[in-house]
Amino acid sequence: MNVAGFIFLLSLHLGVFQIGYGRNASTRPAVVNIGAMFNFDSIIGRVAKIAIDEALKDVNSNSSILKGTKLSVTLQDTNCNGFLGMVEALRYMATDVVAIIGPQCSVVAPIISHVASELRFPLLSFAATDPTLSSLQFPFFVRTAQSDLYQMTAVADIIDHYGWKEVIAIFIDDDWGRNGVSALNDKLAERRCKISYKVGIQPDSSVTQGAIMDILVKVALMQSRIVVLHLNQIVGFKVFSVANHLGMMGNGYVWIATDWLSLVLDSESPLPSETMDKIQGVLTLRQHTPDSDRKRAFFARWNRITGGSPQLNAYGLYAYDTVWLLANSLDAFFNQGGVLSFSNDSRISSMAGSALHLEAMSIFDDGVLLLKNILLSDFVGLTGPLKFNSDRSLILPAYDIINVIGTGIRQIGYWSNYSGLSTVSPETLYTRPQNRSSANQKLYSVIWPGETLSKPRGWVFPNNGKLLRIGVPNRVSYKEFVSQIRGTDMFKGFCIDVFTAAVNLLPYAVPYKFISFGDGRKNPSYTELVNKITAGEFDAVVGDIAIVTNRTRIVDFTQPYVSSGLVIVARLEKERSGAWAFLQPFSRRMWIVTGSFFLIVGIVVWILEHRINDEFRGPPKQQVITILWFSFSTMFFAHRENTMSTLGCLVLLLWLFVVLIINSSYTASLTSILTVEHLSSPIKGIQSLAATNEPIGYQEGSFAERYLSEELNISRSRLVSLGSPEAYALALKRGPGNGGVAAVVDERPYVELFLSSQCTFKAFPRDSPLAIDMSTAILALAENGDLQRIHDKWLMQSTCSLESTEIETNQLNLSSFWGLFLICGIACIIALLIYFLQILQQLPPAPESASITGQDSSHSRRLRRFLSLMDEKEEQSRSGQKRRKVDNERDDEFGS
Repeated sequence: MNVAGFIFLLSLHLGVFQIGYGRNASTRPAVVNIGAMFNFDSIIGRVAKIAIDEALKDVNSNSSILKGTKLSVTLQDTNCNGFLGMVEALRYMATDVVAIIGPQCSVVAPIISHVASELRFPLLSFAATDPTLSSLQFPFFVRTAQSDLYQMTAVADIIDHYGWKEVIAIFIDDDWGRNGVSALNDKLAERRCKISYKVGIQPDSSVTQGAIMDILVKVALMQSRIVVLHLNQIVGFKVFSVANHLGMMGNGYVWIATDWLSLVLDSESPLPSETMDKIQGVLTLRQHTPDSDRKRAFFARWNRITGGSPQLNAYGLYAYDTVWLLANSLDAFFNQGGVLSFSNDSRISSMAGSALHLEAMSIFDDGVLLLKNILLSDFVGLTGPLKFNSDRSLILPAYDIINVIGTGIRQIGYWSNYSGLSTVSPETLYTRPQNRSSANQKLYSVIWPGETLSKPRGWVFPNNGKLLRIGVPNRVSYKEFVSQIRGTDMFKGFCIDVFTAAVNLLPYAVPYKFISFGDGRKNPSYTELVNKITAGEFDAVVGDIAIVTNRTRIVDFTQPYVSSGLVIVARLEKERSGAWAFLQPFSRRMWIVTGSFFLIVGIVVWILEHRINDEFRGPPKQQVITILWFSFSTMFFAHRENTMSTLGCLVLLLWLFVVLIINSSYTASLTSILTVEHLSSPIKGIQSLAATNEPIGYQEGSFAERYLSEELNISRSRLVSLGSPEAYALALKRGPGNGGVAAVVDERPYVELFLSSQCTFKAFPRDSPLAIDMSTAILALAENGDLQRIHDKWLMQSTCSLESTEIETNQLNLSSFWGLFLICGIACIIALLIYFLQILQQLPPAPESASITGQDSSHSRRLRRFLSLMDEKEEQSRSGQKRRKVDNERDDEFGS
């Protein structure tokens, strides 16, 4: 609004301003003038007037706050009128006012904020909640209550919490109402919800019930049953009265009122019973103020002063704290040397002598310093901590969520910007780590309109005679999924049958019509088809549409009724066995480990049998030959050496069991290789395919093209569009060297249908799990077997399937036998340990007369004796021990 125009008009109202400017006060003046502007005849105004008076008494009686300086407040009634607000603001500036508390109404705030910015006096509003009142546009405007931006965030969180997607908004058609609903729409969009219909009502009280009835009749014809009311109390109760008359306060509806309703319930309770009957089940919000001893004491004091009429509400608490906020800021202002000095604006002084007498208006010289101290405030008031963040909003915004029940209200939870919805008070949650997960969002049960505890579905099919517009892709290939019946507007196929069967299971009628999408000459783009929903051309889409991430961001999908995921189809070639086919059953590592164990077991058995078995004794050459022969002859169970030791028998028994398993597995695998026809492909998966430079095919219109080029960074020059199963088969048979492709990447359902008649190709699945919404009707089809019958009707054409192509034989790997080798190895180690302990027991003790310097030679002698014992035959070892014992006894007798 043009400030100069208002200044011209106000000359008739103001008369002559008091002349005089440049009036300087002492550093600590006796009195500081402040103004207060609000609507005296409103619920907020009646409470605010008393609250401000009480705050002035408390401030002026407290010598520690302003140290002798008194606050003087001049009250002005603006009646929520922008013109009167401008006039009163200018009148204040002729009386050296340093700040103004108010205005109450958001429609007045922008006008006065322009004056405040020019004349540099802070404007502290405890009730103007318009979210567009920005500190960038209005630097001297300070909001001492919560912005409607947070209230609309709370409403959006409630709607999202109950799973509703569309709402209807009815609002006061002024800046406050429009800007509030705009903020709600933005917050809903962040949660993938939206306002499906919004309508404004004129802000004055002269709106008729007939006009409201026309609006609500239109609302009743809409699909959504979630109604958000952002109104004032006069219009709001008229809307509830008409809605009750139309039967819109019953089952199925959800009514959410912003804090205008809680304001009335807090200030004028109890309301008449006929009024309460019209708002049963409604949800409303209230600005949250934490419980405290000071707050309870002030409520008791309020009731003594007013006798309970009017009752104290949240805005009265904010008005009280605003006076204290200004008093604390003035105290800091004076402590920093601030002076209450005023000077005229040079732009206005040039108009001196005119009939407007604009020279009476003066600029607060230190207004910037006072504003700075206001924004740096940090204390605890009746409403909780009063501290501003970088956006000049109060920190820790929170709301109470209230359900209207019977003759009163019931609090069902809280909302805070810190933790979202909760049944625990925000003050408790502030002491815990922040957690806004969906599992942590909780509210108590709600009694909805119609006195039901069951959560309303939130929508019905609109009763306006319109049919749902269902988009259907007009395919030219894979018509088993969906195809248009020639010469008609009807469709058939697997997807159509699933859709109609699911619709028949719904407990309500669904009027719809199919609309073809595509020219019928090539498969349409499914991404464009999905985008038609967001563009409003289609209400829904039915067809073989893959659920991919970028699509789930803009539309909702039902429960998938066919397994999905990308699959690679490659050509298979016959494998022929060669001269070295006998090596194929085992992998290289398996051959190495098996051969190593043959030698290890042979050596272990030789060690265990060498002392007692003549078949394992003899010249070194003969013993090496014995070890090798014994080791490998066990493969055929043809070893001729007998084992005599118990440990050797146990090791050999375990090893022969291992050999039996290995022989059986080898024989079976070799038989399969030599007798069964095998198919193979050089393509082993998506990574090996991407690593080549060969062309890759994809179905025309499929999302596979975007996936291959954007996700896997495959050059588009390598991608070949194919339009039919016949084109698949031809391109794969030709191969990359003859103008064909190395492989085709397509969605699993198409590949299964393609392979049902083409068994010479191989598929490699690559699934992509995605989060989707569940569809009860499709789940019911799956449970009762109808979905499988529809699948068999359209998609089962041959015995050749995706699984039947998985016939490539794998080699036997070490992973299949490592347990056997581990058991055998442990048995060998244990047998050797027991054997060595037995040998150590046969070693004679060292002579006691041996000198300390001869310890090293003694150890070497014991080692040689240990090895000698291992090589000696057991009978010789025992006779030698007896002779050494007799010699030692003789030596002892001679020494004595």
